[in-house]
Amino acid sequence: MRLIRTFAEGDEITGFYLLKNVEIKQTNGTPPKDFLDLALADKSGEIPAKLWDASPTDKEAFVAPMLVKVRGIVQSYREKPQLKVIQIRPVVREDGLNITDFVRSAPVLPVDLLHAIATTAGSFQDQDIKRIVEMCLAKASDKLMHYPAGKGMHHAFYAGLAYHVARMLELGEFVCRQRPFLNRDLLLAGIILHDIAKTEEMEAELGVVSDYSVKGKLLGHLALAYGWITESAVALGMSLDDEKVVALQHIVLSHHNLGEWGSPVQPQLPEAVALHYIDQLDAKLQAVEDAVDAAHDNSKWTAPVRVAENKQMYVMNKA
Repeated sequence: MRLIRTFAEGDEITGFYLLKNVEIKQTNGTPPKDFLDLALADKSGEIPAKLWDASPTDKEAFVAPMLVKVRGIVQSYREKPQLKVIQIRPVVREDGLNITDFVRSAPVLPVDLLHAIATTAGSFQDQDIKRIVEMCLAKASDKLMHYPAGKGMHHAFYAGLAYHVARMLELGEFVCRQRPFLNRDLLLAGIILHDIAKTEEMEAELGVVSDYSVKGKLLGHLALAYGWITESAVALGMSLDDEKVVALQHIVLSHHNLGEWGSPVQPQLPEAVALHYIDQLDAKLQAVEDAVDAAHDNSKWTAPVRVAENKQMYVMNKA
């Protein structure tokens, strides 16, 4: 079966793929016609696809995430590959396929990622910060074993959230050694907590986000994590005016930096500034790495990378 990253314009493809997302849309014609806007994926990457003139049966048959067999032609749309679907059907038992074989996963075992996160939390010298973090980790429960960090922006794969946090903790440890004026417990606690409520913000299965929860849509993960910190502090008998509680709340609320990116306040603690840029570095490098990995074997340029001002990346010495 052809890997998605090997697709080239003009190729006719037949194979099995993960249907990662599906939306019913309408053309601009008169009268408008329904079509399915799809995202197909395998372990090598993903590609947008269109099923034109979708029938009522088509609109009911395809619900992400699921495996499908597809025949289609690779086209180019706005300088990006796109698949025009000719035929598509759900996978049946007789095909002998397992959806986990098509799901992209973090390059580190989830159990090892969770161990690294828990070990860091256990190393905190400040017992109040340690207990708040451990209570929030307990609220996330086993979702951290498989949740992605987002729907498509970065770390959008199985255990992507834990991988993102673990990589950020490595960067945070380095920054604390280089800049010893930073409060290590506060910064690393903020790293663990900054995206933890994505486990409540999103509905995800096998590393694929199917939708955002009601709380996710109405509040978002920053506000949800703020609430988790507050609940934990109250349960521990801490005052909500405690400087450490306020500092953790501030770090979480400010980590997107700007109002248009979702933060109600900008970073005003040294640790909040550090966390914002560590988060940006890891997220953007992951998006760039994904684009390089997904680039066609014979291509020297990636697809445009959204988080890098939609610029293409030049790939040096790609085999």
